[in-house]
Amino acid sequence: MDKPDTIAVEVVYALPERQKLLRLAVPRGTTVREAVERSGIAALFPELDLQAAPLGIFGKAVAKPEERVLEEGERVEIYRPLIADPKEARKQRAAKVARDKGAEAATPEA
Repeated sequence: MDKPDTIAVEVVYALPERQKLLRLAVPRGTTVREAVERSGIAALFPELDLQAAPLGIFGKAVAKPEERVLEEGERVEIYRPLIADPKEARKQRAAKVARDKGAEAATPEA
């Protein structure tokens, strides 16, 4: 049985206040980066730098989106840049909790 010349994929991008999921048919052999470019999502989010944006499939980052060929039904995700390093953010939250607990302990009961 012959395989169709196109496959169905999705391209998604989300901001805190709005999200967009685009379904499209792309030629078999299309890469992750090509699907994002073909989707037209850049017109909906002009601030988005598609060449610099990290990309993934179903929540897993793709190291080489220019080389990774898509399969039928996959969802390409465009990730926003991290505002803070996750490890550093966890350290800061833990330090704040420790400070808060120390302040509570130092405050005499009324």
